[in-house]
Amino acid sequence: MPLTTDCRAPYTASDTVHDARFFNEDLAPTPPQRRTWTTYNYIALWFSMSMEVTTYMLASSLIAGGMNWKQAIGTILLGNLIVLLPMLLNAHAGSKYGIPFPVFVRASFGTRGANIPAILRALVACGWFGIQSWLGGQAIFAMLNVLWPQTASHAGVLWACFLSFWLLNMFVVWNGVESIRILQSFSAPFMVIMSLTLLFWMWHKAGGFGPMLSAPSKFHSTGDFLKFFFPSLTAMVGYWATLSLNIPDFTRYAKNQDAQILGQSLGLPVAMTLYSFIGIACTSASVAIFGEPIWSPITLLGKFHQPFVAFLALIALLVATLNVNIGANVVSPSNDFSNLAPRYISFRTGGLITGFLGLAMMPWKLMSSFGSYIFGWLIGYSGLLGPVAGIMIADYFVLRRTRLDVDSLYRRNGAYEYSHGINPRALVALAAGVVVALIGLVIPPLRFLYDYAWFVGFFVAFAIYLLLAIATVPPRLSGQTERPHVSSGDVKER
Repeated sequence: MPLTTDCRAPYTASDTVHDARFFNEDLAPTPPQRRTWTTYNYIALWFSMSMEVTTYMLASSLIAGGMNWKQAIGTILLGNLIVLLPMLLNAHAGSKYGIPFPVFVRASFGTRGANIPAILRALVACGWFGIQSWLGGQAIFAMLNVLWPQTASHAGVLWACFLSFWLLNMFVVWNGVESIRILQSFSAPFMVIMSLTLLFWMWHKAGGFGPMLSAPSKFHSTGDFLKFFFPSLTAMVGYWATLSLNIPDFTRYAKNQDAQILGQSLGLPVAMTLYSFIGIACTSASVAIFGEPIWSPITLLGKFHQPFVAFLALIALLVATLNVNIGANVVSPSNDFSNLAPRYISFRTGGLITGFLGLAMMPWKLMSSFGSYIFGWLIGYSGLLGPVAGIMIADYFVLRRTRLDVDSLYRRNGAYEYSHGINPRALVALAAGVVVALIGLVIPPLRFLYDYAWFVGFFVAFAIYLLLAIATVPPRLSGQTERPHVSSGDVKER
C-alpha cells in the first residue's frame, strides 16, 4: 500500500464493544470531525518544537566539541533526514486509523505488553519535561536579572522561577490538546522572527559573518573527526527518537496522509537546520566576542548589558520552551500513562504525572555540561527507543502491510492477544536490541556499539523480531486477515 494513500473509515467511540481496561475517550480513535490539522499545522508544529533552547544547545555543543560550522550543519542535517524516515513510517498509522502511539504499539507488543514501550517512552519524555522546565525557569531568572540585577545572588529566586514555569506548563496541559495547536500556530511565526533577530544581533556584535563563523575545526585528522562525528550523529537522531515513536499522537488529527507527510517533510529538516544554524553561528560568534564558546543561549544573553534586547530575546526563549515542552513532552506521556489504567487516568491526569516525574528526575544534573547532554542523555536513551521503533516498523509495514484490526486494539482475546496480552517475540527483540546497543557502557572494547546506539538497537530489534515472527508463524499475524474496524466494513481507498 502506498505511504500516501489515505485510508479511513468513519468511527466513533460507540462503534464497537470495548474493554474499559484499554479504552477511554483520550485513547479512542479520533473521529473525522476532529481531524483538522493541515500541512501548515505540522510545519508549525515542527518549527515550534525545533526553535527552542535544547535545539540551540544541541547545535552549539558541536561547536564546543570541536567542529566548525560547516561540519556541524552537515551533521545536524544528516541526522534529521535519517530520523525523518521512521518518523513518517510510524506517523502513517496515526493518520490512517486515528489512533495514538500507546494504542498503535499494542499491535506489535500485545494489548498488555504495550505498556512496556509506552512507559519507556513516557519516562524519557518526563526527563525532557524536567529539562525544558529547568531551562524555562533559567530564562525567567535571567530576565529578572536584567530588570533587577540584585536577584542574581539569590539562589531561591532561581528555584521559584523554575517552579513558576512548571506551573505554567501544567495550566496549558489542563486546557487540553487543542490549545497546543492554537498556541503553536501563532507562536511559530513569532519564533522565526525572534530567532533571526538574535542572529543578526550577534552578527552585529561580531562584525559580520566572517568573524562570526571563523571558529576553525579542532580536529587535525579524519580519524579524530570521525570519533566525534558518529556519536554526534547518533545524538542528532536520538534527539527526535522520542517523537519518531509517538508521532501518531499528532498525526491522528491530520486531515489526510498528505497533510502530515508534506508538513513533516518540510517542517522537520528545515526548522532544525535553520535554528541549528542560529545556535552554531551564535556560539561561533561568542568565541570572537568573548574568547570562549558559550553553548547556552541563556548564559550568552546574560553577557549583554542592553536590557531591552536581552529581555526580548529571553521572552522568545520562554515562549519556545513552553511550546516544545507541551507539544513534545506532555502529549505522549499523558497518553502513555493513561494507557496503564484508562478507567482512572485521563489525559489531564497523565500530564500531571509527567510534571511530577519531571521534577523528580533532577534536570539540573542532566544539563550540567554539553558532554553529559550529548554523550550521556541523548545517546543513552536512544539505545532504549531505537529497538522499539524497529519492532513497530517491522510489524506494521513488513508483516501487516499497514492493515490493523482497530477494534481488537481495545479488547482482550482479539487479534493482538498473543500470550495473555503480551507478545513474547517483541519482548525478546526489545531486550536484544537494548542490550547490544548499551553493552558498550560496561565493556570498553565494545564502546563503538554505544556510539551507534540508536542504529544498533533499531536494526538488531528489527531483524530479530522478523526472524522470530517468521519462525513461529503465529495465527493472524499476516495483515491480510485483519480488518480496520469490525463495525465499519471495509476501508475505502481514496
